[in-house]
This record gives sequence, structure tokens and C-alpha cells, in this order.
Amino acid sequence: MSIAINTNTAASAAAINLQNSEYSLEKSLSRLSSGSKIVAPSDDPGGLAVSMKLAAEVNSTQAVQSNVANAISFLQTQDGSLQTAGNILNRMSQLATLYNDVTKSSSDKTNYQTEFAQLQQQLSSIDAGNFNGVSLFGSSHSSSLIVTTSADGTQKVTITKPYLASADTGQTYRTVETSTAGLATGGISLGQITDAIQEIATFRAQNGAYTSQLNFASQILTTNAQNLQAANSQIADVDVASESTNYAKYQILVQTGATMLAQANSQSQVALKLLL
Repeated sequence: MSIAINTNTAASAAAINLQNSEYSLEKSLSRLSSGSKIVAPSDDPGGLAVSMKLAAEVNSTQAVQSNVANAISFLQTQDGSLQTAGNILNRMSQLATLYNDVTKSSSDKTNYQTEFAQLQQQLSSIDAGNFNGVSLFGSSHSSSLIVTTSADGTQKVTITKPYLASADTGQTYRTVETSTAGLATGGISLGQITDAIQEIATFRAQNGAYTSQLNFASQILTTNAQNLQAANSQIADVDVASESTNYAKYQILVQTGATMLAQANSQSQVALKLLL
């Protein structure tokens, strides 16, 4: 091998190797500091595209999960109102029984009638209940809420809200609530109050069915979100143990490369000895 001054091939090769090692060291450092395997799009263009779609789906799934949780809270609030209405009707049933006691005086019956009227007003206030501005009960038999239960929007649950204001044949709750005759002769009978209690029980059973359905939907959403996050992690998150090993390797290569470059640069000094 000839000795040259102007061209130092060994030093050039050492410089290239050092540059590559420094680049790899910087990349490894960026990955470890950010926790991401894909620091720049050029690291894994295809993986980046998949990761972005998975991340978007995770966000959508979590948003739907939040909506489902809010719908469950709505149903729980609705059931609380229905439970209170049932308690009121139970008290009305007691009053109706006491009102028909032959030992009660007219003043006693007046007191029962007064309490009964107050309870009717309380039932009316329950009808007007709302959750964050959304009415708890329907304004018609077709009043409903549609709850989306999947990230793609294809799966939905339709919640039909109880229509307490109905005075249709077969629904006596409204009659019990609004009758001006109260417990007087020709007014509300014990049988009508019992029927109204049964109606409230039916509404609560429907409420429980919707709540159960949404709870299962929430569990599915939670599982889906976890699986999507795990899949995205495999693509985007750095393996700290493996990358730490790479980082240590590149540190040694940079130090070795710098030393070898210094050695390669010093080789041309051999030419000076030939001139002396």
C-alpha cells in the first residue's frame, strides 16, 4: 500500500463509520427519551400509517365509552325518579286504605285527602325531571334516545323513555296523578293505585334491561380499547430493554470510531519520517 498525504482512505472510511454510529446513537437516544419507536416518518412509514389509524380508533372507542357511561347515568337518574314515584304511590295506597276506615272522622279524612293532594303534586314534579337538560320521561309513546355503542357508529341501542303523562286505556298512573276528586267517593280507588304501582314497576324493569344492555356494551368497549392500545403499542412504542442495548452498543462504536479516526489521521505522519 502506497503512502499518500493528500488522500487518506482509511481516515475517510473511519469518518463515515463514525458518522453512521453517531446517527444511530442519536436515533436510539431519541427513541429512549420519547418512548416511541417511530420518531420520524422515515423510521417506519407503513407502521406510522397503521399506528395513526389505531390511535384514532382508540380515541373514538373511548369517546363512545364516555357516551355510554353518560347514558347509563341518565338511566340511573331516571330509575331514581321512578323509585320515588313508586314510594309515593305506596304511600297513596296506605292513605286510600286509611281513608276507608269506618272509624275515621270527617276531619281525619280531610287530612288524608290533603296529604294525598300533596303527593299528587310531587308526582307531577317527577314527571318534569330532566338530566342535563334532557327530559327523563317522554312527551309521547315514541320518545326515545339513541345511544351509539360502537366506534364505527353501526351498533346502537334505542332507549324508549316512559310516557308518564299518558291517559290511555290501560295506564292509570296519569289518572292517579291528576284526579281532582282524590280519595272521595267516585275518586281514586285502591285498585287504580295498585295498577299505577304495577306500571311504575314495568317502567323500572324496562329501565333495568336498558341499563344491563349498556353495561355489557361498555365492557366490550373497554376490552376493544385495551386491545387496540396493545396493538398500537407493538407498532409505536419502543422496547426499552432492546433499545438500551442498542444505545450502549452505539456509544461504544462512537468512542471506538473517534479513536480509529484519530489513528487513521496520524498514519499520514509516517511520510514525514521519510523526508527527514
